[in-house]
Amino acid sequence: MHELSIAVNLVELAVAAADEAGVRQVLAVRLRLGALAGVVPEALSLGYEVAAQGTVLAGSRLIIEPVPVVIYCPACAAPATLTGIQQFVCPRCGTPTADIRQGKEIELVALEAAEDDV
Repeated sequence: MHELSIAVNLVELAVAAADEAGVRQVLAVRLRLGALAGVVPEALSLGYEVAAQGTVLAGSRLIIEPVPVVIYCPACAAPATLTGIQQFVCPRCGTPTADIRQGKEIELVALEAAEDDV
């Protein structure tokens, strides 16, 4: 379960950001997770709960924003959002492409803390 190691790294990054901002208790961590990141969101959430114990993140929520796959179609000369990840073809014209522009990310976006803690 590589999601636990990802969760540990996420917690380390978030704790460092909280320390830098002077936050004593984080209420939520926002994460952008691409459809092609190879991460199971439920397993990541579980790993996050375990990794956050004993830190300023203990008891906080992990809010995962799913990021769809966006490809670039050479025939249309434009980006296109895929509805699934089984076929990498332009949904407008059907041209196959391997030019992936979005969907692989695992990004720590923001920490949420109580107003009086910032």
